[in-house]
Amino acid sequence: MTLAAFAPYEALAEKLVPHATDGSSDGSHDLSHLLRVWKNVVAIHAEEGGNMQVLAAATVLHDCVAVEKNAPLRAQASRLAAEKAAQLLAGLGWVQSQISAVSHAIEAHSFSAGIVPTTLEAKILQDADRLDAIGMVGAARCFYIAGRMGSGLYDPSDPRATARAFDDKRFAIDHFQTKLFKLAAGFNTRTGARIAQIRQERLHRFLNEFLDEI
Repeated sequence: MTLAAFAPYEALAEKLVPHATDGSSDGSHDLSHLLRVWKNVVAIHAEEGGNMQVLAAATVLHDCVAVEKNAPLRAQASRLAAEKAAQLLAGLGWVQSQISAVSHAIEAHSFSAGIVPTTLEAKILQDADRLDAIGMVGAARCFYIAGRMGSGLYDPSDPRATARAFDDKRFAIDHFQTKLFKLAAGFNTRTGARIAQIRQERLHRFLNEFLDEI
């Protein structure tokens, strides 16, 4: 991974990246995910503002505690990551106000946690992370995670779930309805919402073409 993408915070990223993924083998929450989220953060920050140092630290560490999607502690993952991030930043000599800002952004970024972001930085990180769950990358991550969890691609007898309940633990494309299509309505910033609508259209187009092929 090139740390130049985090300019002018390459030195900070160099210190934090070794702690960023908790040794996880999850390719949907790996270093490439961090780079994509950072790219989204930069795009949103350019129009919305915010503290970039806080955003850089929060981006690198937002998944620093790895919890599988089907694990009982999944809803606690962002809280655990926020606590770990706070310890790491305290060790680097950060002041408490900055540590708290990073911790809140990390804890609030998660869809599963259901925490409302109250700072601009937390709103930006949540938007940036959710942008990576929709669009073409979102579709790819959906199928990747389904493979890790042992799910099928779709129900061959009722792929559109016209006579059954959606079940994204069994069928990958059901996750589009249970979560992915809901994300675009929950963005915090105008910039994030605008990008989300573009990616949402791609996601709908992908599913329609997938259904046509099967």
